[in-house]
Amino acid sequence: MSTITKTRYVIAVPDLGKSSAFYRDVLGFSIHTIPDPGFLFYTCGACTIVAGQCPDALSSADLGDHSYFAYLEIDDIDSYYSSVERKGAKISKTIRNEPWGMREFGIVTSDGHRIMFASSL
Repeated sequence: MSTITKTRYVIAVPDLGKSSAFYRDVLGFSIHTIPDPGFLFYTCGACTIVAGQCPDALSSADLGDHSYFAYLEIDDIDSYYSSVERKGAKISKTIRNEPWGMREFGIVTSDGHRIMFASSL
């Protein structure tokens, strides 16, 4: 059986400029260009998000619960939560300890995608 060695997420966004600014300025990702001008890579630690500009695609906000695409485990979650909240991220789930042994919070990106951030208790 093969083992997954890295994760990458691929998302459609209506405006790469607006999306990349949010990931950089609010979430702290680095933004990387590639030879295809319709795509950018957003990276933070072991996470890479491949964003493709799709202005005519169904809005992620219209997907409801299905716009939730990533569960990212991070260190120093309380500090990170304070930072993204201070920078204006839309919080979909306030930070709290969960009975399954995780401390979690959720955000909605500028594109309407949902991301959960977590740390083991």
